[in-house]
Amino acid sequence: MSAEALNVEVTVVDPEVAVVAVQGDLDADTGTYLHHQLANQLVHGRRHLVLDLRAVPFMDSSGLGIIIRAINDTKRVDGSVRLAALSPALRRLLDLTGISVTTPVHADPEEALAAIERTPAHAAAEPEGGASAGADRAATGPVPGSA
Repeated sequence: MSAEALNVEVTVVDPEVAVVAVQGDLDADTGTYLHHQLANQLVHGRRHLVLDLRAVPFMDSSGLGIIIRAINDTKRVDGSVRLAALSPALRRLLDLTGISVTTPVHADPEEALAAIERTPAHAAAEPEGGASAGADRAATGPVPGSA
């Protein structure tokens, strides 16, 4: 993977929840791509987003801006962003900026999903058959033109 590549894989857990796994550096060159992927999830009704950041070795202020924007966008639709699987470096960055104080941070996506399921508003809106009834996967590749 080149330094400019960012891979994003979206797993739709139910009509309102998606796990967004990010792989690569999150910076000025790649942040717009992630923003588009997150905005697309909101357009399709997924108000609760879990950002799996285990494969993000570097994030700059542009990446922080994308996360903050996603947090604000989901709040406008009574949703949430949960961060999962942070490296020590990313955790420190999010602690220093205060993002980890206002946004839930989880050890892994499964823990984040369990926390969403415990949220009263989500439990009331969950379709019959449980969270896995509508699970599917939509994968996207690297940022166009960055290979």
